[in-house]
Amino acid sequence: MRKTWFSKVRLAVTALSVLVIGFVVSATPVQAAVWNADVGVQSTDLGNQGLAFLPSELWIHAGDSIVWSFPTAEVHTVTFLTPGQIRPAFLPVSVGCPGTTPDGSNVTVAACVNSGVLLNGQTYTVTFPNPGNFKLVCLAHIRMSGTVRVLNLSQTLPHDQAFYDHEAQNERAELLSDASSLAGRGLSAAQRTSENEVTAGIAEVVALTGGGSSSAAAWRFLKDKIIVHVGDTVEWTNLGPAYNHTVTFGTEPMNLATVSPGVTVDSDGAGHAVIGSPNDNVNSGYIGVATQDRVGLAQSPLDVTRFRVTFTAPGTFNYICGLHDNVGMVGKIVVLP
Repeated sequence: MRKTWFSKVRLAVTALSVLVIGFVVSATPVQAAVWNADVGVQSTDLGNQGLAFLPSELWIHAGDSIVWSFPTAEVHTVTFLTPGQIRPAFLPVSVGCPGTTPDGSNVTVAACVNSGVLLNGQTYTVTFPNPGNFKLVCLAHIRMSGTVRVLNLSQTLPHDQAFYDHEAQNERAELLSDASSLAGRGLSAAQRTSENEVTAGIAEVVALTGGGSSSAAAWRFLKDKIIVHVGDTVEWTNLGPAYNHTVTFGTEPMNLATVSPGVTVDSDGAGHAVIGSPNDNVNSGYIGVATQDRVGLAQSPLDVTRFRVTFTAPGTFNYICGLHDNVGMVGKIVVLP
């Protein structure tokens, strides 16, 4: 009888010990995860650009962080605006949302988070302390967005890092392939129009996932070299929706949106300059497609997508896109007598 009583006590103590140990284990906080993603992709010569968050949609747990890497020479931002916040202007000066926030900032609905302009291998990390769905935008590119879906710790994540790495790799390949095809299309369009026609960049907006929009772009002057004669006029047309370019000869102005003095406006709305020396300074201002029309807002004005220059003297006239010369968007006009 005595032995049985002691056995029961010992079993009870053992069970209690297991319960306490189990409680301690279950009370141990779940280790927050760190996820990795990229911002943008580019070809070796920098001419083909994928303007995208890669991947553009991620599911993570509350408390997790995401490290975004910026591998391209083209500038981007990682920006989370607050619900209903008016999107700030990026150019001529990036004012952020407003300003930039430190690396490692928390994303909530209470305040905007903005990396500022990053490129060439820089990184930016943010943490998501609360569940919710958060829209991600690049202030430099109006049609570049993504989504971060933050789940409670009790919910199972649909994908792991290996899945996102594979998805991002596929998206990179698709965007660069599309951009390469666009370059051929832009060159063909210029050749069909006129011997003196140049396509000033070409792009298309795509949705790689259900989480946001991305773009494939060929940021080149197509054709990048033209031979004309004195008195000829060269025309540039931007075929990239939502992305501006400039045609800039000589010294680059502080504000690239500013049209140079002396530039007139043709009957179809295109800017028109006359250049008589390779030393002349002429800037087109922005040529590109206006922001997409939205229900409930006034219709946007007609787009200014073209710029023309008449050359009145022989010489070699080098020019750039002031926004994208850093990725090699440059051109040359050789004017013969």
